[in-house]
Amino acid sequence: MTRPPPAPLPVTLADVEQAARRIAGAVVRTPCLRSETLSRILGAEVWVKFENLQFTASFKERGALNTLLQLTDDERRRGVIAMSAGNHAQGVAYHAGRLGIPATIVMPSFTPNTKVEHTRGHGARVVLHGDTLSEAAVEAHRLAGEQKLVFVHPYDDPRIVAGQGTIALEMLQEAPDLDTLVVPVGGGGMIAGCAVAARAQKPDLRVIGVETESYQAMRQLLAGQPVTAGGDTLAEGIAVRDIGALPLAIARALVAEVLTVDEVAIERAIALFLEVEKTVAEGAGAAGLAAMLSHPERFAGRKVGLVLCGGNIDTRLLASVLLRGLVRGGRIVRLRLMINDLPGQLAKVAGLVGQAGGNIVEVQHQRLFGSVVAKRTELDVTVETRGPDHVRELVAALTGAGFKVRVLEGADA
Repeated sequence: MTRPPPAPLPVTLADVEQAARRIAGAVVRTPCLRSETLSRILGAEVWVKFENLQFTASFKERGALNTLLQLTDDERRRGVIAMSAGNHAQGVAYHAGRLGIPATIVMPSFTPNTKVEHTRGHGARVVLHGDTLSEAAVEAHRLAGEQKLVFVHPYDDPRIVAGQGTIALEMLQEAPDLDTLVVPVGGGGMIAGCAVAARAQKPDLRVIGVETESYQAMRQLLAGQPVTAGGDTLAEGIAVRDIGALPLAIARALVAEVLTVDEVAIERAIALFLEVEKTVAEGAGAAGLAAMLSHPERFAGRKVGLVLCGGNIDTRLLASVLLRGLVRGGRIVRLRLMINDLPGQLAKVAGLVGQAGGNIVEVQHQRLFGSVVAKRTELDVTVETRGPDHVRELVAALTGAGFKVRVLEGADA
């Protein structure tokens, strides 16, 4: 008995190629570069697609512009509306403003301030509503009906999917030997478009999605499991509870698997991108690298293309991530010492730390609380170091001078 041919996909390679021609010149053809250092660290040949170098620092411009350019004159006059956690908002707002199309964006209340202000800066009207993207979507649909606006969906639209697929088109032009693509998954538009573009050219290429542990709707749906999503995540750009029907259909046909990553892996990936590639990645943008760090056995020896899909991260959050990374790596450590409450003791500790090559960045001491005896003081010293081995040298120097030392944080405390 012969099997019926597979159903045609709702987006084709021809659609992606047409989108590429349509948006050419108005969207940056971002570099796709081999990373020598990441390749060495991860045991694979790693290529990075720097979509954080788009004007709005995100890949979302591709699908947004491809959609806007296909609107009728009447639709352009009425204006567009979109719901977004930030990057789709900026993509729609920027290109709508450039094309003279009025734009309204509904954003969840948790959206980082930097994304809200950038969206307003492109001339869009911003409405903050709801605690999730789903709640923002309900409000966006309500306003669309009430004000006769054209709804531009962030992922469940063939024009969006085709536009996002131009990422993979460019990647394979720059690195034709790639055998694996690692793509962050929010609502599914980017991975669907990339899978269409890549698998049509290289049927054996593996397309792997990445979701956070808090929001793994695509992985659960592909596995036939109920969707359980929610909670805080650094990768708010892919904190999506609902996968689009169109991207899901494409993923069922073309995506090999979806991996999940935790928050620590995402933080490590953000720090690694900055330290190694000297480039800023938001949480969602770093998810692909986080997957390689968390599941190295899946990628060993392969030629892997990572989509660094966005770089819109709040500077205060970025600073926190980097400092936390230094603590985890033992390059900032907090030591607790018990010292005699006598003149010169603090200077002695500082001298020993300095002689051992450490840099004290903060000192706290207390005499009144806990079990500290009246003639002794508990001293907490935060020290910048060269790493775990250097921490051990510092502890040995202080212990050798008669101080009782305990590592509170950093260097595998």
